[in-house]
Amino acid sequence: MKKTAKKNVRETALELLTAIEKNQSYSNLLLNNAINKNELSPKDAALLTEITYGTLQRQMTLDFLLQPFIKNSKKLESWVIQLLRLTVYQLVYLDKIPDHAALNEAVELAKKRGHKGIAGLVNGVLRNFQRSGVPSLDSITDPIERISIETSHPVWLVKRWAEQLGIEKTREMCLLNLTAPLQTARVNTVKATREEVLHMLLEEGFEVEESPFLPVAIKCKRGNLARSNAFKEGYLTIQDESSMLAAYALGASQDEEILDACAAPGGKSTHIAERMQNSGTLVSLDLHEHKVKLIKDNASRLGLENITAKAMDSRTVQDHFEPESFDRILLDAPCSGLGVMRRKPDMKYTKKEEDLSNLHNIQMNLLTAAAPLLKKGGILVYSTCTIDKEENIKTVEAFLQKHKDFEADAALKSRMPEAIKPLVTDFELQILPQDIGSDGFYIASLRKKVQ
Repeated sequence: MKKTAKKNVRETALELLTAIEKNQSYSNLLLNNAINKNELSPKDAALLTEITYGTLQRQMTLDFLLQPFIKNSKKLESWVIQLLRLTVYQLVYLDKIPDHAALNEAVELAKKRGHKGIAGLVNGVLRNFQRSGVPSLDSITDPIERISIETSHPVWLVKRWAEQLGIEKTREMCLLNLTAPLQTARVNTVKATREEVLHMLLEEGFEVEESPFLPVAIKCKRGNLARSNAFKEGYLTIQDESSMLAAYALGASQDEEILDACAAPGGKSTHIAERMQNSGTLVSLDLHEHKVKLIKDNASRLGLENITAKAMDSRTVQDHFEPESFDRILLDAPCSGLGVMRRKPDMKYTKKEEDLSNLHNIQMNLLTAAAPLLKKGGILVYSTCTIDKEENIKTVEAFLQKHKDFEADAALKSRMPEAIKPLVTDFELQILPQDIGSDGFYIASLRKKVQ
C-alpha cells in the first residue's frame, strides 16, 4: 500500500511538470489543486511539493547533468524529459529515497505512459547516469555561464543581475532562489498582540516563532497557517516579510484618507488598515472584480471596516477622484516578479528581457495617473516585488524627472523597523532575498512638495 501511494505522488509530479511546461501554467496553483484533488496526506503532499518544485528549481542543472547520456533530447516527448529530470533530481538531491526505488518507479511510469522502447531508453539513461556519477561543473569556465547552470537561471538574467549587483551578490541570490521559503504571517494588531497569537498557534500545534526583523511578523517552521483557527478568526494574514514593509513605508496615521492603487489580494491594504487602527478611509483598487472580492473577503475576515474596495483601472483614477484627495498613496505596481522566484520557480524560464521594458512603461503610466490625487506634503510609496533596476530606481528617477512637484522622501528610514533601517538608502529600500530570507522587494518613498 505504501509503495502505491509513493508511485501516485511521482505520477502526479510528472503530470504537473508536463502541464506547467506545456501550458506555461503557474506551478503554485497547479500544485495546490493537485494536493486538494487527490486528498494527499501531509507526508505525500510534502513529497509532491519537494519533487515538483525541486525539479523546476534545478531544471537547467538537471538538463546539464543528463546531457552526456541522451543522444538527441529534441526527439523525446516532453513527458519523457520530465520523467528523466524528476528522477535525476531524486537521485542527486533527495537522500530519503533509495536509488533503486527511484529508478524502478521511473521505468514503471515509462511503461505505463509509453511503450517498451521508451521504458528501455529511460532505464538505460538512468542506469548509465547512476554508474558514471554526477558530471562535474568544472568544465564551465565562464563565471556567468557557471552560475547559470549551477543555479538554473537563464544566462541573460544572471548577466543582467551581475551588472547591477555584482557577481558575488548575484550568485548568493541565485543559490537562495533554489531553497523553499518559510511561511510567514502578519499579526492583526487590531485584535491581538503577537505574543497572544503565537500562544494560540502553539496551542493548535504549529511550530512558530517571532520574526527577528518585524515586530508584527511570525515565522512558521511546521504546518500551514492558512488552516489554523487563528487565521480563520482573523488574527493573522499570510504575507511575506518584505511585503509587510510597504505599510511601514507609507506610515499611515489614524483618520487619514489613503489610496492603495493596485491592491489585490489585499495583503498590503489590510496591513495599512490595521496600522490605522480601523479608522479613516482606505480606498483599495484593482482592475478585476473577482480580485476586488478577495480584498473584501480579507477585510471581512480580519474585522476591518475602513476599507472601500472598488474595481477600477488605476490609470483612470483621475476620472473618479478629485485632485489632492488623499493624504498618502501606495502604488504596488505590476512588475516582473523576479523577487519571488523561490515561490514561482517556473517564471525563470518564461520571462524575457523585453518584458521588463514593457513593464517600465506601465509603471510610469500608473505613477503619472496617481500623482495628482496626492495632497501637497503627502507621501507616495512606489513598490515592486522585483530586484531589477529598470523597474525600480530607473522608473522612479524617470518619474521625478517629469514631475518636479515631487521629491525624494529621506524620512523613509525613520518609519522602518529597527532591523531594516541599515538596509535603507536615502529614500529607497532594496531587499534582496538573502538580506532577511524574504522575497526580493523594492520600495521608494516620494513626497509631494508643499510649494
